[in-house]
Amino acid sequence: MISLAAIQQGLSDFVALGGWVVALLLCVSVIAGAAVLWKLWHLASLRIGAHARLEAALDLWQAGQRGAARQSLAQARGPLAELTRRAMAASDPQALRSRLQTETEIQAACSEAGMRLLDAIAQTAPLVGLFGTVLGMIEAFQTLQSAGASVDPAQLAGGIWVALLTTALGLGIAMPVSLFLSFVESRIARESQSAALMIEALCGPALPESAPARAELNRAVQTAGE
Repeated sequence: MISLAAIQQGLSDFVALGGWVVALLLCVSVIAGAAVLWKLWHLASLRIGAHARLEAALDLWQAGQRGAARQSLAQARGPLAELTRRAMAASDPQALRSRLQTETEIQAACSEAGMRLLDAIAQTAPLVGLFGTVLGMIEAFQTLQSAGASVDPAQLAGGIWVALLTTALGLGIAMPVSLFLSFVESRIARESQSAALMIEALCGPALPESAPARAELNRAVQTAGE
């Protein structure tokens, strides 16, 4: 089993090899990891993108099954579900369109917390790595110039690969953060769609039902009554 002292020594050697740019990128990677973990907790606490009960309750509401809709929504969690329960309890939900739009916009802004930090890391980490590579290449060619005719190709190649190390590290940080951002953005987009559906279901006219939709509604009513 690798000891803590061995890990510390390995990190020290790695930082000494790549210089202060590697140390900076390692700090950025720690910040990125902490931000990703916090954002996952944040999404779970807000129930972002998980609204199967809400959508079923809205279908019941549009079909005129108001009591069943409230009962189906009773077990749903999250700010959007709570806002929907408050709107359903109002005497005239159709008069609350502007208020509901404002509330959902506030919730959308809250769900985007931490996104700017992650986006900044995804964009800046490769640039910092490239900056370290440029500095390393400058140093390598300065060594080449000062060596004159007695150039050691191995020494030059070693300086170049060390310089490229910072670019690889920067890309290694940016790529998973970018993928995570795409995942979060898709969840937030689904949340916005659920909010828009909620507002239209409560404040807009009901759509005519097709036969498959009516059968699905009957199943939802039976599920809510169990």
